[in-house]
Amino acid sequence: MSNAPKDDSAANAETSSSGGSERGVDAGWNAPELPMPKARSNWRLGFWSLIATQFQGAFNDNALKFLVIYLVVERDFAFDVRDRLILLVGALFALPYILFSLMGGFLADRYSKRSVTIGTKIFEIGVMLFALASLALGNLLMEAAAVFLLSTQGALFGPSKYGLLPELLPETKLSWGNGVIELGTFLAAITATMAAGFLAAAFRGRQIWSGAILLGFTVFGLVASLGISRVPAADPARQLRANPFTDFAGQLRIIAKDRLLRWSVIGNTYLWFLAALLQFVIVVYGHDVLRVDETQISYLQAAVGIGIGTGSLAAGYLSRGKIECRLVPLGAMGMAVFGFLVSRPGLGVWPARADLCLLGFFGGFYAVPLNALIQRRPLPEHKGGVIAAANLLSFIGVFLAAGVYFALSSAAHLAPGRIFLAGAVMTLAATFHAFRLPADSPEPSR
Repeated sequence: MSNAPKDDSAANAETSSSGGSERGVDAGWNAPELPMPKARSNWRLGFWSLIATQFQGAFNDNALKFLVIYLVVERDFAFDVRDRLILLVGALFALPYILFSLMGGFLADRYSKRSVTIGTKIFEIGVMLFALASLALGNLLMEAAAVFLLSTQGALFGPSKYGLLPELLPETKLSWGNGVIELGTFLAAITATMAAGFLAAAFRGRQIWSGAILLGFTVFGLVASLGISRVPAADPARQLRANPFTDFAGQLRIIAKDRLLRWSVIGNTYLWFLAALLQFVIVVYGHDVLRVDETQISYLQAAVGIGIGTGSLAAGYLSRGKIECRLVPLGAMGMAVFGFLVSRPGLGVWPARADLCLLGFFGGFYAVPLNALIQRRPLPEHKGGVIAAANLLSFIGVFLAAGVYFALSSAAHLAPGRIFLAGAVMTLAATFHAFRLPADSPEPSR
């Protein structure tokens, strides 16, 4: 068949005439794929506008969450009340991704992903006005509600964000683009964590200014979103179901029928599970084992984030214009090795930081090909829904990490170093799974 690129209308016509549902048959690694939409020649403006929009969104999400947590700590609650409130803020941050990711997938398929992005930014303006009012009043209930609403915006935006990458970028740039967006996301999270501490201290008793700064960043994000290239809707006829989780079951069936897509989603879910488990362990490890204060603990968390970001960027460049599946087992092995190393007794702060940073670095190697496969494999009309389902599963992994941490620390009475060791052992299983991936992503049928 011809390798000439096709426009979107031709691709959709081909899907209709050739029976796109046949791709659901389990054909192993060589399941055919629909051709990518023709990339625009001026992809750079649209891509970098998306990166700026995503960076601002990730920054605001994390900055508001940690700012509210710091404000909880400032209020001098009893320890048990304080810990429950911190847990509540964390839950309100994560819960919208489980509740609304599927709705985000529907929007990403039904409408232009650019339009969805701009719409969610307009919604974010309203949320940040509410957050500004709650910070000015010092109303903790309203502040917690603002965290929930801002995460809702993130959940609705997520599928469009990742779905835009293969529509904006030439196919040879997809892995590189994933590396850039992962690096930007983690840098945003790291800087937001530090900025939240600064805002809490600098504007103590005057948090209206923190709200005003975050609102200003949101306005910047809205302006940046206007630079994203116009793209057509993938499935304009798609209907919204009364029970969105019915769609989730359908997306799971689509994922299950494509072996490579299925293994990619499983691997991505495990990475989110491991990252969340590390966040829990690092706090206790820093306090109980390294005997450092909260600032130093945040540097340990930052080391992991910096490692993941730089590893993601390096993986994007090493992929050399294709989806390089050989990076996945390399990443899994690296995570296992440095998980073992950080579990050693008697480590100082700097060796612990180095081990955590390198663990994160190999996590970036593991993440980038899997994300690219999840974006690349589904048919265009299924892409938003599949990405939304993968996003939801990743946050289920985050919730499972809390349960596993409780079981290991409270039920099994494992010390933090031993939990690092348990995570390394679990990652060995992920390494075995990674070796079952092909060396390269099969080329799509043209």
